[in-house]
Amino acid sequence: MSSSLSKRVLLAAIVGAALGALAFKLIGPTAGVDAATMTSEQRWLAGAIRYVIGPIGQVFLRLLFMLVAPLLFAALALGIAGLRDMKSLGRLGLKTLAYTITVSAIAVVLGVVLVELFQPGAGVDDALRARMLAGAAERAASVTGTGPVKTGVELFVQMVPDNAIKATANGDYLALMVFALFFGVGMVLTKSAKVDALRDALEGLYEVMMKLIALVIGFAPVGVFALMFTLTAQLGYEILSLLAGYVGVVLLGLALHQFVVYSLALKFLGKMSPVFFFRSVQDAMVTAFSTASSNATLPTALRVAEERLKLPPHVSRFVLTLGSTANQNGTALFEGVTVLFLAQFYGVELAISQQLMVVAVCVLGGIGTAGVPSGSLPVIALILGMIGVPVEGVGIIVGVNGFLDMCRTTLNVTGDLVAAVVVSRGEERT
Repeated sequence: MSSSLSKRVLLAAIVGAALGALAFKLIGPTAGVDAATMTSEQRWLAGAIRYVIGPIGQVFLRLLFMLVAPLLFAALALGIAGLRDMKSLGRLGLKTLAYTITVSAIAVVLGVVLVELFQPGAGVDDALRARMLAGAAERAASVTGTGPVKTGVELFVQMVPDNAIKATANGDYLALMVFALFFGVGMVLTKSAKVDALRDALEGLYEVMMKLIALVIGFAPVGVFALMFTLTAQLGYEILSLLAGYVGVVLLGLALHQFVVYSLALKFLGKMSPVFFFRSVQDAMVTAFSTASSNATLPTALRVAEERLKLPPHVSRFVLTLGSTANQNGTALFEGVTVLFLAQFYGVELAISQQLMVVAVCVLGGIGTAGVPSGSLPVIALILGMIGVPVEGVGIIVGVNGFLDMCRTTLNVTGDLVAAVVVSRGEERT
């Protein structure tokens, strides 16, 4: 994304959010309101969102997702094939895994410490709790009804697809990446002219997908305007004000991890200037914030890694495609903060052992969560059930989840690029 386009995307996001908020203030809410009680202005706004503005934003996202699967497969397979030998694959894999687990654990612990320090969910009176919970169960069902969340042994087993095409159709990108990884390993082990031709074909597929996504990104200002307008026009001010403490803790945790933890990792592990890094990756950060999807931001992240950061292509493709699903530090931090906030909200005291379990599951959740908008909410529902907190509490945060999703996705994508820098240290370009 060019600097000019980045500025237009940011401007579109600001204007869309401002106009949506103005529409909410002047006309009133449209989401969750009985049509029979709506004014003519509310019906007009609801119709505009449902039939015009909302679909524009959704089409923009769907165009991006349409191209992600073939790009992800080609990029990861080529990244593995570019290693040329199994020793290089094992070294990169271990370095990436060690980085992912360590930094994700730091993110969750940071979030837990901030929640315990600021206590954003404590001291809520019963009447206020009752008002906030009105309709929460229904909202929770709408965002957590995406099927069972994979954890532990089940996650490990289902990472290996029994049908790669079915996994792709179901949006199971982690299983697709495992297939792509095996495909790349097969290309490394098979030395023939036909495999070389296959590698050229995958290079062609990769280039075509990058070109198509560049065309779609050209319409990003329109899509982002529609997404931001829809979000703010339907958002309730009361929920935002009541959840200000929770939102503040999440944002503080994300900011500390983004600019302190990542800067330390870049300086001491990646041997790269944090100032140079953050200047170079701003396009990927803007795209991540705009789309709230690590998968949709993957093309921009790949281009930034190779063109701006000058990382070895085989390393950046391997780390970034894997990281778009398996290295989500912002998601892990968000899940930890949200679970403890809701426990405080309901007055559920958690023992140290339970908090450690939350940390462990959130790290796993950051690995197994889909890199799509709101992909972490089912994981949060799962953890709430494990520690005895009412699952319908997820519905309380739905109103602010859209904005926080954009913020944590920005951290996720930045973390993937930091991981690529760290893993690239000592690796040669091929």
